Amino acid sequence: MSTQLKTPASDDWIPSLEDTPFQRLGGEEAVSALADAFYDAMDSSEPALARLHVLEEDGKVSRGTRHRFGLFLMGWLGGPQHYQERHGHPRLRMRHGHVPVDTAMRDAWLRCMRKALDARGITGGLRRYLEERFNQTADFLRNTEG
Repeated sequence: MSTQLKTPASDDWIPSLEDTPFQRLGGEEAVSALADAFYDAMDSSEPALARLHVLEEDGKVSRGTRHRFGLFLMGWLGGPQHYQERHGHPRLRMRHGHVPVDTAMRDAWLRCMRKALDARGITGGLRRYLEERFNQTADFLRNTEG
């Protein structure tokens, strides 16, 4: 029985210590913009998901929540570990444990992230890599059936 190796497409991308998703996205400002685009998508298209967060008077997800998620993304994507320096280890399952995360919530979160990736013009191998990682993480956070 022979196993054939997958030949990567010309625009496939595999991160390395020298070429991280954080760098590919454009650094701190770009990752912060992705976090904002994510919550903008949530505010406009997934209000039930947005209401799980601290909201501003205008009903939009708070600047503090957006900033904290941006800090998390920076480290998670291979950039500076500002989140851990300020808030400690992310402990994603523990921090999300008080919220029942089912398949519908996971899918809503992923729709917002795809809209954010669209809004930031992220395509190609980087897009595929990020979508795969976001899918894995969102599924990992499921803590209830359905």
